[in-house]
Amino acid sequence: MAMALAGILMFFMALVSAYVVRKGMPHSGWVALPTLPRVLWLNTCVLIASSIALARSRQRFRASDQAGFRRWWSVATTLGILFLIGQVVAWRELAASGVYLATNASSSFFYLLTAAHGAYLLGGVIALLWVLLRPARRLARGTATEVVVLYWHFMDAIWVFLFLILVFMR
Repeated sequence: MAMALAGILMFFMALVSAYVVRKGMPHSGWVALPTLPRVLWLNTCVLIASSIALARSRQRFRASDQAGFRRWWSVATTLGILFLIGQVVAWRELAASGVYLATNASSSFFYLLTAAHGAYLLGGVIALLWVLLRPARRLARGTATEVVVLYWHFMDAIWVFLFLILVFMR
């Protein structure tokens, strides 16, 4: 998992590096997005809440509380799905205001960064569902739980980083 996360980190660092270089090019015609969709603030809170729910779920798992584990894991999974829906809402908001993938470099990077993160997060939601729907065998689920929680927290941190880049480097 560490190698996969390192690769994902390098992928996003390459995208952010390209974003910074492209934005800083003289005479590049860079036009900042008129505004970021406000739903992104809510999405960020939803994703952070999902990580908190996963932490609670892991605590319940370690305490051998299967009902608590499943309840908190379900909350985290639902919040992850809501985050993905929120991203689609953000894209639709931008499109409704006339900002598309090909509008300019700034909009292209916005869509690219958020879609790439969304794709990785969709994989995380699938993993969350996989753990939730598996039969309760302690050792196998314990390993899967730890790996998926690590991945989810990592994707949460990547989103917060990307969101801050999008907010402060417009």
